[in-house]
Amino acid sequence: MSQLPPNYDPFDQPASRTSGMTRAEAWKLVDAISERDDLALSAAAFELEDGSWAIEATCDGEPDLDLFSELARQTLGGDVDFDKERVDPEIDWVSKTQAGLAPVLAGGFFIHGSHDRQNVPTGARPIEIDAAQAFGTGHHETTTGCLDAIAGLLRTTRPRHVIDVGTGSGVLAIALAKKLRQPVMATDIDPVAVEIARENARKNGVGAFVRPIVARGMDHAEIVREAPYDLVVANILAKPLVVLAADMAELTAPGTHLILSGLLAEQASRVLAAYRATGFALKRRLVRGNWATLVLTRS
Repeated sequence: MSQLPPNYDPFDQPASRTSGMTRAEAWKLVDAISERDDLALSAAAFELEDGSWAIEATCDGEPDLDLFSELARQTLGGDVDFDKERVDPEIDWVSKTQAGLAPVLAGGFFIHGSHDRQNVPTGARPIEIDAAQAFGTGHHETTTGCLDAIAGLLRTTRPRHVIDVGTGSGVLAIALAKKLRQPVMATDIDPVAVEIARENARKNGVGAFVRPIVARGMDHAEIVREAPYDLVVANILAKPLVVLAADMAELTAPGTHLILSGLLAEQASRVLAAYRATGFALKRRLVRGNWATLVLTRS
């Protein structure tokens, strides 16, 4: 799932920010902002030196601080002060926001930046992902939910035809390739994300297994040619997941497993209904914070 539009230029774009929250409050507000198409292109939370947490949202135009404040009151039950400043075009804001994030251990995988290369815990599978203009450093609850779901599913099944839809940085495709040591197709609508995923796969020693392609949806010729799939992972958003339900059924076989995320827990029932209507059944539901990951199987 691409974090920024492919042609996004941060020059002279305002950013709204606030601080002084707890970690839980900050991420809860980030989740709420991410659900609003009219507020920001991206939002993230990070820890300050004094131990409090801040959020930063990058906007494509002048931010409406009143809307941010109202959403904060609705989400956190109190007033939050926001201010704004112009983005310096010389700064990589994605890297700046994600720099300093602690490594993540999920599903037996240790997701880390290059600066933590020497700190891999014994028994964990390392995946090195540095901050870049693509979604998926492993810190979001949707990514950790998918990693946990992958680890659980692969204890009892060994899929042969695997696709990661909306690959972003490629972290999930890399995890699958490391576990399975076999080809994994990785798709994204953003050409920048596809190249980042390709480089990350190479850097993590699975470049020969991960096959990134630029594709919108599931009707790309290469995707159709490789069907049917027996494992589909899609960490995107609730609306496109619903739209893709029929295509998922058409390109999979009985017994296929789906791992779906990128949806708020309150959206899970709508997504699940769409897939039940096309022949899938719920096998497992994982909830991380406000976010849900669904593991489905086709009967």
